[in-house]
Amino acid sequence: MKQITIIIFFFSLSLSAQIKGTVKDSITGKPISFVNIWVQDENTGFTSEENGEFSINASEINKKLIFSALGYEKKKVSVKNNLEIKLKPTEYQLEEVVIFKTLGTNSIEIGKTKNATYQAFDNGPKIDTKFFPYLEKYKKTKYLKKVSVFTDNSIENASFKIHFYSVDNNGFPSTEFLDKDFIVSVKKGVTKNIFDVTKFKLQMPKNGIFVGFEKLLIEKNKVEKTIVDANTNTTKKIVNYFPLLLYNRVELSSFYTFSGGKWNKKSNTNENPNDKITVNEPAITLILTN
Repeated sequence: MKQITIIIFFFSLSLSAQIKGTVKDSITGKPISFVNIWVQDENTGFTSEENGEFSINASEINKKLIFSALGYEKKKVSVKNNLEIKLKPTEYQLEEVVIFKTLGTNSIEIGKTKNATYQAFDNGPKIDTKFFPYLEKYKKTKYLKKVSVFTDNSIENASFKIHFYSVDNNGFPSTEFLDKDFIVSVKKGVTKNIFDVTKFKLQMPKNGIFVGFEKLLIEKNKVEKTIVDANTNTTKKIVNYFPLLLYNRVELSSFYTFSGGKWNKKSNTNENPNDKITVNEPAITLILTN
């Protein structure tokens, strides 16, 4: 049996005042659900609720917030009271639609880690990705059939986003392959969750694909505790958002995370670009089919 270690880092929230806001579509005026909200250049983030509402700490006054949602142009604004943010829909250039029918007679699972030892971390307000390089042997099973994500979940039906990114010329995650959010829910416990993605008609790109895990920092996923410091006799709130993503300790040449409103690359600082670093990589696999 594979070993699983659970390591949880809690968010400590101050009792400062909250600033409320709503994110809406600039054309229809309808609220936008589950929008990424980042404090510029900081590892601080939020998520709008299903009704488009969000709240931030008053301590974020005078800072820039970056609003990002699939299908909308990114927007940067200064924080103020009673924010109403309107995002402009992205104009997509329609490409030629290729209709294909998968046979589904053969399938392979890729991205498995040898001698895996799973560890659960609270990855906080960021998107962690796993890169799947293309191999010549995939040409006979080139369609994405399923994606699996290992999670540790303490509540029922916690939800999160799964992203599929192309690769740019510098090796960074780039354009999303989907035009709508892929939001999934998982049951309570430590589980390998498998989700069918055949409806998206995705093919394994020749330059590889990034798959990202994004935690939704919303009320539905929140577990809150009030603790008392025995030394100071003061109380504070401890907040954690579920599910936790499981990771494997692996060696990679680079690792990409989205936080602070931008993509960040972690790699070896030595002169040799082929030198690898040891990182916690998301326990995600893909199942390909023909």
